[in-house]
Amino acid sequence: MSVTLLVCVLGMVAIGALGLLGRRRPAASLEEWSVGGRNFGAFTTWLLQAGEIYTTFTFLGLAGLACTSGVAVTYALPYLPLAYVGLYAIAPVIWRMGRDRGYLTQGDFFADRYGSRLFGGLTSVLGVVFLLPYLQLQITGLGLVIQLATGNKDAGTPAMIAASVLVVAFVLWSGIQGVAKAAYLKDALMVVALLVLLVMVPAHYSGGIGHLGAQLREHHSELLSVPAGGPFGQVWFFTAMLTSLFSVLFLTMPQGWAPVLAAGSERALRKNSIWIPVYGATQAIPMIVGFTALTTLSGAASANGNGVLLQLASGAMPDWLLGVIAVAAAATAMVPSAGIVLGMSTLVARNVLRPRGARAGLLVNHGTVVIAVTLALVLGIARPDALANLLLLTYSGLGQMAPATAAALTRRPLLRAWSAGAGIVVGEAVLIWLTFGDSYHGAISTGLISLAVNVVVAVAVELVLRARGGAPVLPDEPSAPSSASAPATV
Repeated sequence: MSVTLLVCVLGMVAIGALGLLGRRRPAASLEEWSVGGRNFGAFTTWLLQAGEIYTTFTFLGLAGLACTSGVAVTYALPYLPLAYVGLYAIAPVIWRMGRDRGYLTQGDFFADRYGSRLFGGLTSVLGVVFLLPYLQLQITGLGLVIQLATGNKDAGTPAMIAASVLVVAFVLWSGIQGVAKAAYLKDALMVVALLVLLVMVPAHYSGGIGHLGAQLREHHSELLSVPAGGPFGQVWFFTAMLTSLFSVLFLTMPQGWAPVLAAGSERALRKNSIWIPVYGATQAIPMIVGFTALTTLSGAASANGNGVLLQLASGAMPDWLLGVIAVAAAATAMVPSAGIVLGMSTLVARNVLRPRGARAGLLVNHGTVVIAVTLALVLGIARPDALANLLLLTYSGLGQMAPATAAALTRRPLLRAWSAGAGIVVGEAVLIWLTFGDSYHGAISTGLISLAVNVVVAVAVELVLRARGGAPVLPDEPSAPSSASAPATV
């Protein structure tokens, strides 16, 4: 076994062990398992919320995109701070609603605010469907990390299996507490890895960041500005950024709700809204590695763009340090995978199947964890590209929840379940048609186009319904806060 592989194995085991140690006592209910005691402090909440910033897609993909598109990749930098300006106000509102109405999931919010379990179930089913390819991406990405770091093509599949078993084990055993504990190690490793990459890769290949800039200006000046047109032009840049902004601002990813609902106070969420964008700015470091690849790799970009970061790292540092970088990359797969599957399983148990009784809810939840990870693992091994096209829909598809979320944040929801649901369904249909129909080749983000259709349909249906029957009904206020209360029904 090589030194790099040994470090990778030890690191993955350490991540799983920390997750297992997160358990304080057996969870007596789905609420305790999924959002803890709703008392996480600012730092723990920050780790959980920041976990979505770095996934394998971010860590490896940004370097690859920088290598192929140049500075157009920087669209990923502005939307996060802009979104958290809004989340400074929105996250505490959702937290208060969750505390008073007993929300555990995004589906609970929709079911309660719109007075319809059917609507909550619809959004939950869509959430599970669109998250599955995202979960597969993390598992497949981990296999790619181990292959690239060790140079052993046969090491990827065993690593994927081992990581999946570890994730299932600590998610089942510890719930959100285990995800939080594993996130401690993940983010510590990320900080180390990013600093090492920032210093060593440009220094080894270009003589430092200053020399890198000079080389880029001399040989790739065309990639140092966003072109007016083309696949990565100014229109694409702005609309892709805007689509991502709406997605983060309105918490359209279901796994993003647990950290907010588990927070101990509004103050913790507001502090995170200030500091998370600072951490998010470090996404520029994988981009710098990608720019270094432009000056180093033949043809400006390798055929496997997502592999350039580890490819350059392997030539710039000793094996043991490369192993540390690989463990950090593996952590960006394991910890987000745990958060994703926790969000998926809670949606199924709480909003889709809705079994009676705390024990039955936990059994359905835990069964969903095993099934979801197993399915993603099997697809990742047998058909690694089977969900590649559907993966394109993950962010944009879940982004269709944004108008319904925004409309439900006011004291009285601005839409009914029927109008919000109609907007989501039509928006998803338009998105799928634009993605798979091979009839749209424009530069505007398909997610933004479908969002616009979503809003138009929702408003039109709402106007018709109001003309027939008055304003939407405000959900009843609870007589006392009750974390066990079920979402309202019609």
